[in-house]
Amino acid sequence: MYKRFLPLEKWVAHKSLFLFGPRQTGKSTLLRQTFPEADYYDLLEADTFRELSARPETLRQALNPRQKLVIIDEIQKLPSLLDEVQLLLDRNKSLRVILTGSSARKLRRAGTNLLAGRAWTAHLYPLTTPELEKPRLLDRFNRGSLPGIIDSPEYKEDLKAYVGTYLHEEIRAEGLTRSIEGFSRFLEVAGLANGQQINFTNIGNDAAVPPRTIREHYQILEDTLVGYALPAYQKTLKRKPVVTAKFFFFDLGVAGTLGRWGTIEEGSEMAGRALEHLIFLELKCFLDYHRIDLPLTYWRSLSQFEVDFVVGDKIAIEVKSKTRVSPGELKGLIAFSEDVALKKRIVVCRESRPRCTDEGIDIIPIEKFLDLLWNGEIIS
Repeated sequence: MYKRFLPLEKWVAHKSLFLFGPRQTGKSTLLRQTFPEADYYDLLEADTFRELSARPETLRQALNPRQKLVIIDEIQKLPSLLDEVQLLLDRNKSLRVILTGSSARKLRRAGTNLLAGRAWTAHLYPLTTPELEKPRLLDRFNRGSLPGIIDSPEYKEDLKAYVGTYLHEEIRAEGLTRSIEGFSRFLEVAGLANGQQINFTNIGNDAAVPPRTIREHYQILEDTLVGYALPAYQKTLKRKPVVTAKFFFFDLGVAGTLGRWGTIEEGSEMAGRALEHLIFLELKCFLDYHRIDLPLTYWRSLSQFEVDFVVGDKIAIEVKSKTRVSPGELKGLIAFSEDVALKKRIVVCRESRPRCTDEGIDIIPIEKFLDLLWNGEIIS
């Protein structure tokens, strides 16, 4: 059993909460462990769904006046229930409600009641570095970080089942795309293109799907929390930047299963891509879990200088899966810093010890970087 990092009790003491996250990230388990005394409604249970969809007022009428917390799991299954939640919150200012979801798509439709500032939004991701006893890099490259899969002796079969039942059947059940066959082809190509700039035309050609549909499919992945776009940083003036976003799946194991990566070995080319993906997920989780409102982007100039990650306007991070970083591999950071007044320039790599180059760039081993990140020494 893993101890999760989210400070849910602190947040709920202040405000009700939407808690979003893909299936099997552990939302229900975490909430039941953290709040055992809460009234709990699981909309995946057929009888609970039937009762509340037929008579949503039951939620309000059955509530004990002394109850301080109500949890409703998978709220996207019944968005109309949010009207009753609003009534509860308006009538009882001390009540807190936690609403979980594995898809934000239905809740974003016009007319859906999103409680008008009565609830914060938070996300639960797969396991992060402080939730594991050690970084387990190769495990995370190959198995991913979903709590129920990372330690499974049959993780490959579990990942195949996850991709098959969730990423295909859920999409079909929600009616999010007309052609599940075309969407399946798209998923495989998107897995191969994970972490790269999105080229709708090329991906459409490879998947035999029109580029306009590819754009819609990527939006479905974002809305269902299966992946995230990484926008391009566009504030440089001396060197004109590209504007195309990159895309990363929410979990390395899922991305590898979709893209049929095979087993990733230490020092391989795929290990470098996987490391960049892992650092992206760790940065994104850190910013979300600490509620730090800084954009996470990447930068690439039309002349092909590149920086893997830019946090706000002050921190630039390059990821290299090498045991020795050469001066030539610092060109992207140096070029970017000529246009942006950075406070930190960092290379995350497989060198054995930290050092600082003559140009003032910090070279930091992977495990050391992850420790510094979660101790608040990279991003304040």
